[in-house]
Amino acid sequence: MPDRADPAATSSWLARCKTMITNLSRLPWKAVLWIALGALVLALPFIVLLTGERASGTSLLWDFAMGLGFGALAAAGLQFVLTARFRPITRPYGIDIVYLFHRYFAIGAVALMLGHFAILYIWFEEALGDLNPLTAQWELTMGRVALGSFVLLVITSEFRKTLRIPYELWRYGHIALAIIAFGAAVTHIIGVGHFTAEADKRILWLGVAVSWTGLIIWTRLIRPFRLWRNPWRIVENIPREGGVHSLVLEPLGKGLQNWIPGQFVWLTLGATPFALKEHPFTISTPPEHGPNVTLSIKPLGDFSEWAARTVPGTKAYLDGPYGAFSIDNDPDAKGFVMIAGGVGITPMMSNIHALCERGDHRKVILIYANKDRESVHFRDELAELEDQINLTVVHVLENPPDDWDGETGFIDRVILVKHLPDETRNWPHFLCGPGPLTDAVRSELVKMGVPLAAIDSEIFDLV
Repeated sequence: MPDRADPAATSSWLARCKTMITNLSRLPWKAVLWIALGALVLALPFIVLLTGERASGTSLLWDFAMGLGFGALAAAGLQFVLTARFRPITRPYGIDIVYLFHRYFAIGAVALMLGHFAILYIWFEEALGDLNPLTAQWELTMGRVALGSFVLLVITSEFRKTLRIPYELWRYGHIALAIIAFGAAVTHIIGVGHFTAEADKRILWLGVAVSWTGLIIWTRLIRPFRLWRNPWRIVENIPREGGVHSLVLEPLGKGLQNWIPGQFVWLTLGATPFALKEHPFTISTPPEHGPNVTLSIKPLGDFSEWAARTVPGTKAYLDGPYGAFSIDNDPDAKGFVMIAGGVGITPMMSNIHALCERGDHRKVILIYANKDRESVHFRDELAELEDQINLTVVHVLENPPDDWDGETGFIDRVILVKHLPDETRNWPHFLCGPGPLTDAVRSELVKMGVPLAAIDSEIFDLV
């Protein structure tokens, strides 16, 4: 998640939120249905609040504080659904957008919890009882455990990289804190008994607890078991230009189902899929090259460094495919604009290869930014593809060599106007790369008259 102290990160956050809101206007009916069901889940606790047994002598402020608590629990419970990777939910939006919504929505849930506690602390302090957990009523202590755990969840997620928490350690802690927090919150509500005294209301909260337990069993046991029964094997590790390694994997059981170009998978190498050591990587080859898949990995961290050195024969597990960053979503488009930075080229390669395999000669303009010529991934492969399909590649180098006659610096308005004629304004625009690059390019494209609905950006860093 972006650092709130960084203005550029805040701008990135606002741009992503704006993109999500704009995309709602062109969602299919299934996507709208899921949003409506999510709204119903959030409204359900307030229905309980309005129809439940009311204590005498309560005020509007008291009821509002209780409403914040109920709403916070509903929002927190929804997080488990958003991260369960249910394909019917993720397919209409792309799992990157679902995860992004989960991360920002979690902040809202914590804000509701803090508001609930603050109102009680300021105006109804007697209701909080003793704040000392050693002498306080157990149900009140459970509420404070839930609040503290949820706050820690958000802090460690927002500032994981700033705090230098290793990804695997963070993930184990994240799951543990989520289970503790939600379990304590449900226990707190049932124990306190406000608006839950009636038997049917207790049954409702019991149902919430059972549903939550079912989600944990699905994500931590059933889904890993299914992956364990369907392993993959690395058959090639191919060094590429720019330091990228392409891992070619073959299925030892079933291949990927309903795979479209531009999607990604969660990769586990060597270890059991129960170990939580999985990372997302884009598939850089199209479905037409299946059943084998190729994941192009640049060594940028502990896991990617290790993955890039993986030898053929290593067992692996793939969870996927996920994502909606695909040319297949725009079958009637007259052409495509693709703008990438660094290793953000990988989903573009999958889409471009798909066009090539299908003999599709619609125009594609790829603007590709890198630090220098040695950093350009798939340089030779892109040159070959230019000769095979209607592809124009515009390389932009921040530090060009002396003999360079192409574009230099960063992708700006001048470069975009120069290489994107007026006819491309309504074409689908795919953006993938570091946040500052995609945010700046998106802003310039909108100023040039490209509808925001025609701009699709892949979240570059999910974790």
